[in-house]
This record gives sequence, C-alpha cells and structure tokens, in this order.
Amino acid sequence: MTPDEIWDTAGPAERRLAGVALNPAAPVDVLLRLLAGGPAAVRMVLCRDRVLPAPVVDAVVAHPDRNTRSFFARNPYADPEQRARLVDDPEWFVRAHLAHEPRADDVCLPRPLPDRTVVRMIKTYDDESLSALGRQVSPGLRRAMPTHPEARVRVTGTSSWDSLTPAVRAALLADPDPAVREAAARNSRWHERLRDPDAVREELPAHHCHARTHLLMYGALAPDVIAEALSQNAWLIAGNTSTPAATVGLLAGHPDPEVRARVAQRPDLGPSERRALAVDPDPAVRLALSVHPALSEAQRADIDYEVTQETRYPHTPPYDPASLPGQEELRGLAGSAHPLLRRSAAGVPTLPADLVARLADDTDLGVRVLLGQNHPDAPAALLLRCFLEYTGPDRWHLTGRPRFPRTGLAGFAGDQDPEVRRLALLDTGLAPDTADRLTRDPDRRVRADAARHPRLPSDRITALLDDGELASLAAANPALPVATMHRLIDEAGQHGA
Repeated sequence: MTPDEIWDTAGPAERRLAGVALNPAAPVDVLLRLLAGGPAAVRMVLCRDRVLPAPVVDAVVAHPDRNTRSFFARNPYADPEQRARLVDDPEWFVRAHLAHEPRADDVCLPRPLPDRTVVRMIKTYDDESLSALGRQVSPGLRRAMPTHPEARVRVTGTSSWDSLTPAVRAALLADPDPAVREAAARNSRWHERLRDPDAVREELPAHHCHARTHLLMYGALAPDVIAEALSQNAWLIAGNTSTPAATVGLLAGHPDPEVRARVAQRPDLGPSERRALAVDPDPAVRLALSVHPALSEAQRADIDYEVTQETRYPHTPPYDPASLPGQEELRGLAGSAHPLLRRSAAGVPTLPADLVARLADDTDLGVRVLLGQNHPDAPAALLLRCFLEYTGPDRWHLTGRPRFPRTGLAGFAGDQDPEVRRLALLDTGLAPDTADRLTRDPDRRVRADAARHPRLPSDRITALLDDGELASLAAANPALPVATMHRLIDEAGQHGA
C-alpha cells in the first residue's frame, strides 16, 4: 500500500493514535509502545513525520518490518546522520527509499546525507536509486567527485564533464581505473560531438523530445539546422552559445517576445542588440535586458522596465557555497538601483550583517521576502512584516525561520486572512479561551492548529478526542496528559484499533 492508501484506510482509533505518535510531549515509553504494536498508519507518521528521540531511532533501525524502516528512511525531520544508519539495510526497498530525496513541506527542506553515506551508496547502489538523491548530495561532495579517491565516485564525477578543468579531464582520461577511463572517454566523446555541427545534425531526432531540445540548446549547430530551427524552435537556439552573431541579430528582432527575451539574457549580446532590446515594445523583454551584466547602473536606469512582485521570487534553492558571488560583486548587487539585482543579493544566505540590515528595510517586497526566506539572521520584525505583506508561494516557510517571533501574535486571532489567524496559534502565550474559539474557526487549517495548541483548555482537548475531524490533532496536543496517551493505546488494543 502507498502512504496515502495507508492513511485513507485508517480508522478513527488509528488516526487518534497517529496523533499521539506526533505529540511532541509523548515520552519515549509511549513512542516505543506505538512502534511495537501500532498499526501501519501509526508507525508511518511516527517514523516519517517527526523528530525522534535517540532510543526510538535505535528501535526503528532495528525494527523487523521493512515498511517501518522505510518510513524512517523518508523522514525529512530526522537528523541525516540518523537516517544514514539505514544505508546498508538488508532490504533493497529500504535502501531505495533512503536514496530518494525526502519530501519537503512548508518549513522543512531536505538536508544532505553525510558524504561518507553518499559515497557508500555510490559504491553499492544501482544507478536508478542514485538518480533520486537530489539535494541529499552536499555541494562539497559534488565538487570533489571527479578527484575522489573512490573510483566509482570518480565515475559519477565524469558526468559534469563540461564544467571540469582541462587538467581534471586529462587525469580522468588517464585514470588507473578502467571504469573511470571508460566513463571519461564516453563523456569526452559526447561533449566533442556536441561541438561538432555535423555530429549534432546526425544525432538530432526529427521529433520533439528531450534529446532534441538539449541538442538545439547546447550543441554546435550547422547553418541548415539553424535555418530550420529559426522557423520552428527559435526559442531553443536563442540562448545557444554557438549561435552565430548574425543569427543572434535576427533573433533579437524575432516576432515572438519570448524569443527576444531569451536573447536579451545572452551574456555575449552585442551593443547594437542591447540598444534595440532596451526599447523593445514588450515589457518582459525590456525587463530581461535591464539586468544584463554588461550594462552600467546609468544604462539600466534609462530602460523603461517594471518589476512585479511575482518576478523571480521566491524562494532561492540551496546554494553551492562555491557558486556564491564574491564580496565585491555582492555589494554591487545589494547596492544596485535595480530590484532584481538586489533580490539576487538578498537570497544569498551568507550576506554580511551590514547588508542584511540595509536590505531588511528595502523598498521592494521581493528583496525583503528573499532575505527573510534565505538568511539565518533575518530579524524577527522583518520576518513578521514579510509574512503579513506577502501572499505568494512558500509564505508559511517564513514561520519556520530561526528568528520568527513566537510571542505577541495573539492579536491576529481576529484577522480576516485565515493564514494570518494561524499566526496567533504560534503564540506560546495565547489565551486559552482564544485557542478554544479558534477550534471552531471556519478555516480547517486554523482549526487544526488550534486543536494542537498547548494552551487549549483540557476539557476542550478531551472533547476533541471524539471529534471526527480534529481527534488526531487533539491527540497531538502537548498538553494531553501522558496517562491519557497510554489509555488511548490500551483502548485501541482492546478494540483492535
């Protein structure tokens, strides 16, 4: 059964126990009882959807049921070192789930596994499993792969051939391990063929597919291929670095504004094309050109561009530290009059303190939101302001930032926006009667948060344990007495859960 099927088929008593399993105040003995005798839905949420104490982790890793161990393998809240204990699990089913990047939620993003664990996977797992690692591979390990001591890791590192230095490429082609040499030679031949217009023509599929798209975007293109693409796939060749200057000039005047906007992003764009695109009739094209790295601040200011709040944010994916701008470049971006350039600086998690202070008061909401979403030292006042002003994707992610306030929020309990009303339920000092009232809120998310609030009166928690919608959430309330937790487990066992 899939996780969704497990939950959908769970009865009321199982769901109530699942709430106990998620209760942050549940002691180790309660959690161990649920792990040992709880039904699948309970073990699923226990192992997959919360941080677990060390003794419970020990029991999960040693649990005889492979599904139970696989639930923990997919837990985004668990310390990666704890999940790494499953790297050599006897069941492929468990190992495959460990290799697959855990799902993210509003406040929890996948974290890299220890480098040694990923190396172990590369040495022992199949390629299909490894393809799902995603953000579980640290940026440092990715950079080190082409020169790693382990041959199979070096084989994996050859896949980034186009970004390797000539010296590293030469070393891989002459590697003492035949598998590394073969992989290096294969990638070298492929990239050589990408630079050969005749080879690209030969490889180019006639039908639309991923391979055709890749070759048109990155391969060296012969004149006849370019001519055909101009009429059918102009957007794809607009950013191709092998596209001749004359063709780029034609594309800069293409009737499709999406093509012109793509051309406007080319770093090798000539002065005449920049001047033409700076006065393009389409605002999206002018905006794309306005952030071109060859422009001065004065030239940007002469362009009639408009930045909307939806443009290019949020939120920035995890950075590779090696790809971050240098301090001088970062200060230039942060000091630019262009909001999109300031946004690119605001999304850097290592932004210096003085620039954090400056951008926290930026006039552009996008700058402030990106700073709040990505910088660990974003101040509490900024985070709250961003949440109240911003209503786009990943809004609730702001509440998971280290400095988001947890007091002084009760006044939002009567706000018209249900997401803002939810803020009141983050307040650790919320009045009990307010928490009680919010369990009857018209919005389901507000009711759910209220049912879990530790200031909810005990009689209301007890009543909600029999509520069809909120029972599992009330069982997750940290104010629930431990004796009640044990009683719920006992009763579920007596009635067969």
